[in-house]
Amino acid sequence: MKLDRADVALLEAVQRNNRLTSEELAQIVHMSATACQRRLKRLREEGVIEADVAIVSPKAAGRSVTMIVLVSLERERADIVDRFKSSIRSSRDVMMGYYVTGDADFILIVTARDMESYEQFTRRFFYENPDIKGFKTMVVMDRVKASFAFPIAE
Repeated sequence: MKLDRADVALLEAVQRNNRLTSEELAQIVHMSATACQRRLKRLREEGVIEADVAIVSPKAAGRSVTMIVLVSLERERADIVDRFKSSIRSSRDVMMGYYVTGDADFILIVTARDMESYEQFTRRFFYENPDIKGFKTMVVMDRVKASFAFPIAE
């Protein structure tokens, strides 16, 4: 889908704050509120806007430990990759999962209540999975930025 200037302006605005009213958006993007609503509806229907979400503080939700985990599979066969992707999607502990190139096959962002909970997760998720060759965990010391916003080109 080709985005015009109005789409870009609208997407930039809702990325920063998806709770803006149609009237507030209209002032920002210099359109009518009705036109903004119509465009947002189209952008959602066409999959440009995938979801409207709130970024919740993991600490406030009792998930005070965040890890970045590099995962290597035993073999990189389509059925093994697909199975692991499915396990990522179904795990509530995994916030984000990326299938990547390089030294690891996947990078996961995982949250846990504490290190004991994370150890239980690793036993369940990695050690009991024969398709996993190994994994490396990096514990996040400080979340410097949490955002899903990115620059949008016309």
